[in-house]
Amino acid sequence: MISIPKGTKDVLPSESYKWHYIENTVREVARLFGANEVRTPTFEHTELFLRGVGDTTDIVNKEMYTFEDKGNRSITLKPEGTAGVARAYIENSLFNAPQPTKMYYITPVFRYERPQAGRLREHHQFGVEFYGSYSPQADVEVMSLAKSIFAKLGVKDLQLNINSIGCKSCRKDYNKALREYFSSKIDGMCATCKERLDKNPLRILDCKEEKCKAIVKDAPSTIDYLCEDCKSHHESVRKGLTSIGLEYTVNPRIVRGLDYYTRTVFEFISTGIGAQGTVCGGGRYNDLVEQVGGKPTPAVGFGMGIERLIMVLESLGLPIGEPYAPTVYIAPMCDKARDVALTIANDLRAKGISSEFDVMDRSFKAQMKYADKLSADFVIIIGEDELKANKLAVKNMKTGEQVEINSQSLFEVISKK
Repeated sequence: MISIPKGTKDVLPSESYKWHYIENTVREVARLFGANEVRTPTFEHTELFLRGVGDTTDIVNKEMYTFEDKGNRSITLKPEGTAGVARAYIENSLFNAPQPTKMYYITPVFRYERPQAGRLREHHQFGVEFYGSYSPQADVEVMSLAKSIFAKLGVKDLQLNINSIGCKSCRKDYNKALREYFSSKIDGMCATCKERLDKNPLRILDCKEEKCKAIVKDAPSTIDYLCEDCKSHHESVRKGLTSIGLEYTVNPRIVRGLDYYTRTVFEFISTGIGAQGTVCGGGRYNDLVEQVGGKPTPAVGFGMGIERLIMVLESLGLPIGEPYAPTVYIAPMCDKARDVALTIANDLRAKGISSEFDVMDRSFKAQMKYADKLSADFVIIIGEDELKANKLAVKNMKTGEQVEINSQSLFEVISKK
C-alpha cells in the first residue's frame, strides 16, 4: 500500500464540514471589511521567496520545497502566502486601482519542518493583505478583522501581543546594539544564530533553540531604538486599539519569522492548545513590494493556520459547523419504486432540498437504519400500495410521525420541517 507522505493529512468527508464552516466564516468577515479574494499559484519562482521572505529566515534556509522544473527553472512550493500576493499586486498593476487594495486568501502552504500540533508540512492558511496605506489605523483594522473572526467563532481565551520592530532607518542602530550584546555570548549560541549575527541579528530573537532563547531574554528591546516616525506610528496603533476596546500587551520579543516585516508586528495567542498557542500572526511590511520589484508600497496583513484554528475550537469545545445530513431519504420497496425515487430526488434537489435514495438494494429495514445514521429529517416510503394509490408515506424522523400524502403536496410538507 502507498502511504500518505509524512507531515500531510487527508481531510475526510466526515471532517470536511469543519473546514467549510471555518472557510465560510472567514470569507464572511473579510467581506465585512471590504476584502476580496485573491488566488495565487501553488508554486512560484524561487527568487520571489529569496527576495521577499529573506535568505536569513528558517523558511528559506531550512524549510522550502524547491526543485528544478523541466526547463531548468528553480521552482518553490509556496511556504507562505504574502510574497505571492505582492507579486500578483505588481504583475497585475493592482496599484492603479483606487487604494487601499484589500485582499484575502485561503491557500495550502508547504514547509519542510518537524510536524507538530496543528502545523503540518502541508497546511492551510487564511491570510489578509491590505495594500496602499501607511496609516496606523490600517494596522488596527487588520487586527480588528482577525479579532472579529475569533469572536464569530466564539474563541474568547485570546491574548493580543504587539510590538514594533522599526524601519530601515532605526533598524540600523538596533542591529548594532544586538551585535554588541550577542558578540560576547556567541559561544553559547546555535550554529545558525552564529551566522545570523553578521547577516541579520534580528533573526536571533526568533530562534527556537532553548539555549538561544535564554540568551535572548536580556537582549535590547526594539522599542527603545525606534525613530520618531516609528515611535509615533506605534503609539497611534496602541491608541487605535484602545479606542475600539481591543485589549493588547506590548511584547518586545515578538519579531515574527519573516524578513519583510517593518514597524508593527503582532500575534494572537490562545491558551487552548498549550505551548504552541499562536493562532494568528502578522504585521506591517512596507518594503516588501519594492523588494520583489515594485514601487514602494505600504502594506499590512496577517496569516492564520486553519488546522490550528480547528484544534483551538475543538479543545475549547466550541461548535465547528454541522456534518452533512440530507433533508430527505427516499426508501423504495420494489423495483418500480426505484425509478419513482430517482424522479422525486431529482425534483426535490431542483427545489434546493438535499435528497438521497437507496442505490444499494438494501432491505426496507436496512434502509431505515441507514436513513437514521444519515440523520435525515424525513424518510419517504414508496411501496406497491403507495404506487397503486398514487400516494407517498412520509415519516418525520425527529418525531416519529408518519403521514400519507399526495405527491403534489410533498414539497409543502417537507418545507414545514
